[in-house]
Amino acid sequence: MAASQAPVGGTKSPSIHVQEKQVSGPVARRRLVPSNMVVPLRGSTIVALAIISSLFFIMSISFAFIGADADGPFFMKTLNSVAEISPGIVLIGESVDVDIDEPSITIRWSIVACGEDFMLPGSAGLHGSNACGLPSTAMHFFVDSDDNPTATYDPSQIPFNRDTGHRRSIQNLVQFDSDHTLDVHEARLYPFDTYMLSSTIRAVSFDNQTIPIRKLATIDITPNFDIYTVDLDSYSTPINGTEEASRDIDMRVTRPNEARFFTLVLFAVSWILAHVTIGHVFLARKLSGFAAILPHLVSSGAILIAIPQLRTSMPDAPGFDGVLIDCIGFFPQMVIVGISSITLLLILVVREFDSLGTTPQCSAPLEMARKRASSIISQFPRPPRSPTANSTSMEITQWEMHRMMKQLKGQYVFPPVKPSHRLQPSDPTKPAHRRVKTMSKIMEAGEVSHWSEED
Repeated sequence: MAASQAPVGGTKSPSIHVQEKQVSGPVARRRLVPSNMVVPLRGSTIVALAIISSLFFIMSISFAFIGADADGPFFMKTLNSVAEISPGIVLIGESVDVDIDEPSITIRWSIVACGEDFMLPGSAGLHGSNACGLPSTAMHFFVDSDDNPTATYDPSQIPFNRDTGHRRSIQNLVQFDSDHTLDVHEARLYPFDTYMLSSTIRAVSFDNQTIPIRKLATIDITPNFDIYTVDLDSYSTPINGTEEASRDIDMRVTRPNEARFFTLVLFAVSWILAHVTIGHVFLARKLSGFAAILPHLVSSGAILIAIPQLRTSMPDAPGFDGVLIDCIGFFPQMVIVGISSITLLLILVVREFDSLGTTPQCSAPLEMARKRASSIISQFPRPPRSPTANSTSMEITQWEMHRMMKQLKGQYVFPPVKPSHRLQPSDPTKPAHRRVKTMSKIMEAGEVSHWSEED
């Protein structure tokens, strides 16, 4: 078994150390075993694990819906507190509808009485509080000192449940709506816009006696806004000088933090996409050809369509009325992306015109290449043909010189050059001068092959 060794310096190499095991048998076989027991995963296994992880994540975040109403009815603690400290008439704002485009806010009030002296018999248990129910006194409600009553409550119209004998809470008989105008001085600061509202409500019995209202409360969370309310006891003095008790409410409406977060993320993504189109322009300037520039133009066009979709995806976003987030975001982004798309289109057109203008001139480089090739061919002519019986001495000499040059360069020559073709040493018995066999004598002796070496 091969033991792994740590590298010099005391640190262990991150690479996988492999151990070799010998298996006894007729044929020796080796099996590679990773020392750190890392098992490679197949593609199907990785996909299955990804699907399981995705399902686990979806199920985990779905638990947010479980236990959302674990605290019980929202107004139960408030009603119990009023019944214990100062029993009387209570108005509960169960629904708050904020309309920024109007701009207005609509509150749906529920009429409640806390304390046994003020409750209608058989009506206890409203909003989870056994100490509160429907009022036993008929009354009119005036919102913001209107001359005509905004709503009228008459306990004699409340029906009974024949089986249980308890009073039924009919919405149109125990609820009323009040419309108010919002202060929109900060509407331009979306998603950090804040709206303020102040209102006063007065209750009067059928015999024109003022009935004090002990509490005004509304829900504090809506799908699009967070609502903070403060109520206080007040009074007014009409022309006759009598004091009329009333109840005021100050309401502050803001965007939830989640809506602000996602709005800013979409705002940042839109700016990043706008900057990407600028990068497309710089890259396209260094490219040539329709195929190279077209992807940049397509990407810029897709961003031009995507940015308005991101703007409308912002939570409860106002219209394109010039709010601050549009002045520093949407409008400049559309201008930048539009100019970038136009620039890319112009670059593409210029490149196309350049390619059309250079097409007829392509023959000139071809002609120059042909001349250059002909000059190269002239420098390296074809080798001479093999001599025949009718060849002249000049042709035989050229052919033999060509063969000798090839052999001197170390190239393959067939048939090989025989020593008889070269200069022979002088014979001491003969006169002291060198003789060379002429090519004609060689041809006559038949020592020259007629193989052709045509390239």
